[in-house]
Amino acid sequence: MPRTKLTAGQIRDFTCPKDKAQVFLWDTGAPGLAVRATPGSTTESESKGKAYIFQGKLDNKDLRATIGDVRVWNLDAARAEARRLQTLLDQGIDPRELDREKKEAKAAAEAAQEAARTEAERRARYTLRALCDAYTEHLERTDKSRSAAATRSAFKCHVFTHPEIAELPARDVSAHQVAALVRKVREAGKERAAGILRSYLSAAYNAAKRAPFDSALPADLIPFGIEHSPVDAIPAIAVQRGDRTLSSSELRDYIKALGDELPDVALRLALFAGGQRMAQLLRAKVSDFNPDTATLRLLDGKGKRTAPREHLLPLAPKAAAMVAGLVERAKGKDSTFLFSTHGKVPLAFTTPGKRVVEICASMGAEHFDLKDIRRTVETELAAMGISRDTRAQLMSHGISGVQAAHYDRHTYTDEKRAALAAWEARLDAIENGTTAPANVVKLRTA
Repeated sequence: MPRTKLTAGQIRDFTCPKDKAQVFLWDTGAPGLAVRATPGSTTESESKGKAYIFQGKLDNKDLRATIGDVRVWNLDAARAEARRLQTLLDQGIDPRELDREKKEAKAAAEAAQEAARTEAERRARYTLRALCDAYTEHLERTDKSRSAAATRSAFKCHVFTHPEIAELPARDVSAHQVAALVRKVREAGKERAAGILRSYLSAAYNAAKRAPFDSALPADLIPFGIEHSPVDAIPAIAVQRGDRTLSSSELRDYIKALGDELPDVALRLALFAGGQRMAQLLRAKVSDFNPDTATLRLLDGKGKRTAPREHLLPLAPKAAAMVAGLVERAKGKDSTFLFSTHGKVPLAFTTPGKRVVEICASMGAEHFDLKDIRRTVETELAAMGISRDTRAQLMSHGISGVQAAHYDRHTYTDEKRAALAAWEARLDAIENGTTAPANVVKLRTA
C-alpha cells in the first residue's frame, strides 16, 4: 500500500483504471487518510467519483469510513478529520457509533422541535373559544338554530370577554377558571344566565369528550383532545321557574297592542294557535299549511330527539285565516317561508321577543316575555277544563316516555281542534271584555 504526501495536483490527476472497481492513493501527511477513485473519475470530469476516506483499526479489526467528496473537502480539512477519527480509535471509540448517536440525537431534537411546533399550533388553534364555536356550529348543523343562537350569545357575552381564559387550549382550562367565569355572571345578579352558561359549557366539553367514540358528533371536535370536562366540578345552578302570567286585562291590552307588522302577526298567531313556541312557528313553510283541513304542520326538534317531531295544529277560523294570509304574502315574495321579511330566510326568532319587550314597556306592566305568554295560555286552557294530555299535545311539551314514544298512537286531532276553537272564543271574550264559557265543549265518547 504505497503512500505519498498528497497534493492537490496528485488528487486531480488520480484516476481509476477501467478494469478496477476502486483504487486508493494513501497520504503520509495524516494517518489513515486516502483518496479513493472509482471508474469514471477522470481529470476531465473534475475529480468526479473521488472521495477522501479514513481507515484504521479498532480491536484489531479494520474500520473504514468515508470523509467526503474531494470537491467538497479540501486536503487540510480532510487531514484534520482523519486525525480526529484516529484519536477516537486510540480512545477505543468507534467513530461510526459516535456519528450514529449524533444523527439520532439530531433526529430526536428535530422530532422534539416538530412536536413542540405542533403543540404550539394546537394550543393556538384548539382554544376554549374555538371549542365554543365548533359546538355552536354543530348545533346549527343539526337544525337547532335557536339553541345555537342562545349558546353563541352566552359564549360571546360571558366567555369571549375574558380572553385570558378564552384563548387558552380548551383541554388546559381548569375547573377554577370555569368557576370564575360562572361566578362573575352570578355575582352580577344574573342567576339564570350563570346557570345557562354552566350548562352550555358542560354540553360543549361533553360533546368534545364523546366525539372520538360517537359518530353522530362532528369530527371537528376530536382534535381538541378533551378527556375530562372541567365543568363537572362546578355545581349546577338551579334555574328558578317562572310564575308570571298575564291577567285578562293585561292579555287584552297585549292583543290590542299587536299591529300588522310581520313580528306582530307572528305573536298573534302564536297566541291564537295555542301558545306555540316562536322558534318552531317561524320555521314553518308554505307547504306546511293544508288549507283543506286548516291544519298547520310544525316541527318540534326540542330536546334530544334525533329527528324533529311532527306537531300538527288543526287551527280554528281566526288562526287559519292568519296563516292563509301569510301564504298569500309568501307567494307574492316567491318565498317558501310563512314568516320572511325579504323571502330568502325566515324571520329571526329573536325579533318577536324584542317586540314583546316593547309592548310590555308601552303597557307599563310588570315584565313579561314569550315564555310568560305561553304559560298564560296553558293556565287559561287548564281553567277552561282542557285536560293535561290535550294541553301537552296542543303545546307539544312533555311528550316523552315509553307510553308516548311507543304505544300512544292517537293523534288527538279532534281534541286539539275543539280546544283551539274554545281558546279562540275565550280570546274573543277577553278582547271584547265579555264573559267566556267556563269549559270547553266535551267530545262525544263511544
